Amino acid sequence: MNQEELFKNIISHSKEYGFIFQSSEIYDGLSAVYDYGQMGAELKKNLRDFWWKSMVQMHQNIVGIDAAIFMHPTTWKASGHVDAFNDPLIDNKDSKKRYRADVLIEEHLAKIMAKADKEVEKAKTRFGEAFDEALYRKTNPRVTEYVAKAEAIENRFKHALEANNLEEVRQIIIDCEIVCPVSGTKNWTEVRQFNLMFSTSMGSVSEEASTIYLRPETAQGIFVNFLNVQKTGRMKIPFGIAQTGKAFRNEIVARQFIFRMREFEQMEMQFFVRPGTEMEWYNYWKETRMKWHRALGFGENKQKFHDHIKLAHYANAACDIEFAFPFGFKELEGIHSRTDYDLKKHEEYSGKKLQYFDPELNQGYVPYVVETSIGLDRLFLAVLSESYKEETLEDGSSRVVLSIPFPLAPVKVAVLPLVNKDGLAEKAEEIVDMLKYDFRVSTEAKDAIGKRYRRNDAIGTPYCVTVDYDTMADGTVTLRHRDTMAQERVKIDDLRQILLKDLHMSTLLKKC
Repeated sequence: MNQEELFKNIISHSKEYGFIFQSSEIYDGLSAVYDYGQMGAELKKNLRDFWWKSMVQMHQNIVGIDAAIFMHPTTWKASGHVDAFNDPLIDNKDSKKRYRADVLIEEHLAKIMAKADKEVEKAKTRFGEAFDEALYRKTNPRVTEYVAKAEAIENRFKHALEANNLEEVRQIIIDCEIVCPVSGTKNWTEVRQFNLMFSTSMGSVSEEASTIYLRPETAQGIFVNFLNVQKTGRMKIPFGIAQTGKAFRNEIVARQFIFRMREFEQMEMQFFVRPGTEMEWYNYWKETRMKWHRALGFGENKQKFHDHIKLAHYANAACDIEFAFPFGFKELEGIHSRTDYDLKKHEEYSGKKLQYFDPELNQGYVPYVVETSIGLDRLFLAVLSESYKEETLEDGSSRVVLSIPFPLAPVKVAVLPLVNKDGLAEKAEEIVDMLKYDFRVSTEAKDAIGKRYRRNDAIGTPYCVTVDYDTMADGTVTLRHRDTMAQERVKIDDLRQILLKDLHMSTLLKKC
């Protein structure tokens, strides 16, 4: 099964088992907007909780807030979003489709580097254990040719972006012979800049209404509350402020499911530091965040750092943690050294000082900021992509299983009566009542027990508890493990403690 087929299967599975639905589907849907179903809502909440606990609960110098979506419009003038929050967009005249010009070029670069990687993989197979990958990458003519070609395009692209030379960006697309994914033609328009913010009106009477924006990021809610949190929380530098919440961008959307949406959720933390120490903390948070991703079970070959070709106007260092989605390596989390740009801009536009008095230096200053920002929806898709497996079993049958990390699974335990008679269903309900205070528990009695196991595998339920006739006699149940399908008899009285060892969030937090 190739990656395109895998991605289609993941999308289909998401709908079939209640993870994700197209928004307003009965009205033919709304482009790039999705609803989370009963399983998706649970998984999304668990991912959000894991991030929050690892970021706030596990750090004494980080606190959380929940800022409003609506903010004073001057906020976005100060932050630069009104004037500079743009994407370079290009249209294909034949398909009438619009694309981000930078994404087209970056995808072209990825294809070139994939060719180099393919040469390396072929050589690795041919030479076996004696293969020196680093040496091969430096000396093989084909590999070095691909790398040099990619670097030349990347450097040209970087200079074009830095100079805001949109004509040159278009010329790169033409020179690289990049085609429209839909029409297959190279009939491109000029590249133009489009602002991504949604605007609306606030006020009960249209004549008196003022234009405000749906926030395109959650970070500004943290910056304008910097002093409120610092003073009321008696916070000392370095310290962080975390927030999760919805953001809105009028994106030109690629066909990548929930990867890029117009309404999405961010999980961000702004870490305020003494000027001059920002690169030390930038590197610290790079390592810390990658370790967090490893705790989710993502393999080292599935994630990598990618330094930004062009730095945002507020940054002096920036990188992404990229994940190998079925459609290629894409940004999952951004880590940025934002300098003191945001706080100084809000000082300028508000006329109020946003400084910290450092008792160790006996002076006040505007702190520098290191940001970590991850898209919750993208994280959801990464977990789904990594956990989705189609397996052929020893007896020749097959199953689809979601190997979601146990503490994050939507349903933790399924309690299943072998048959729906002779008091087994009632006994199952008793066990549900015992476990529901600690876990999200389900129960069902319809269909053969094997079919019920398969349904629970498909939604990622870590454990199934089977209530049978022996249960009624000796107070034991069968505990079935999702990943191994191994079964063991355990006492009902011991069930809660056995499950807590694997299902509690602390098992993941200890890995971070």
